[in-house]
Amino acid sequence: MPRHESPTHHQRMKLVILGRDGTLNRYRDDHVKSPEELEPLPGALEAVARLNQHGWHTVLATNQPGIGRGLLDMSSLNAVHLRLNELLKQVGGRIDAAFFCPHAPDDGCQCRKPLPGLIEEIGKRFDVAIHEVHLVGASLRDLQTARAAGCQPHLLRGDRLAAAPPGTLEQMLQQVPGARVHQDLAAFAEWLVQHERELARQAGEPLERDSGAVPLHR
Repeated sequence: MPRHESPTHHQRMKLVILGRDGTLNRYRDDHVKSPEELEPLPGALEAVARLNQHGWHTVLATNQPGIGRGLLDMSSLNAVHLRLNELLKQVGGRIDAAFFCPHAPDDGCQCRKPLPGLIEEIGKRFDVAIHEVHLVGASLRDLQTARAAGCQPHLLRGDRLAAAPPGTLEQMLQQVPGARVHQDLAAFAEWLVQHERELARQAGEPLERDSGAVPLHR
C-alpha cells in the first residue's frame, strides 16, 4: 500500500502532482537521507509558490526505495519533507501532502512508479478527476506513471537530463506521446499559468491579474 503524510481534503481542486528528486531538488544516486542533503533546484521553490498563488495545490509523489533498503527511516524522510516545506514557506509556497512508495524495486508493490497506485491514491484522497491533473517529473518513469494513471504528463529537462546521452529525450517522448517538455519547474509554472489564462479567454471568463502576491492558505 502507498504511504502518505497527512493530506488536506479539498473538493474539485486544481492539482499538480510533482516528482521530488530532480524536479524540486537535486537528484542524488545515494538518496536524500537527511534535511542537510536536500538541495532545492534554482527557482523550483518559487515555482511552487507561483502555482499556489494561482490556486493550484501541489502534492508530492515520490519513490523512496531507500526506506525499503534500510538507507533511511520514516523519521528521516519526515524530517526531509518538513525541511522542504520550511523552505517553501520562506518564499510563500507549500506542498499539501507527500505521498511516497517506501518499497524496494523487487518488493512487488503496486504503488511504486511507474505503476499508477500512488497516483490513484492521490486521486481518491483529494477527490479529483485524474485526467485533469498535471503530473510533472524529471524521468521516463514519471512520464510512464502519468500515462498509466491517465494524468497530463510533463517532463523537465533539469539537471538529470542535461547529462543524458544525445537522443535520450526524443526516445522518452516516443514512449509517451503527448508529453510536454519544459526546461525546469519555473518554466512549467509559467506555461500552466498562461495555459489557464488562454482557456479562460476562450471561454469568455475574466482574466485574473498576476499580482505577485501569494495568498494565505486557509
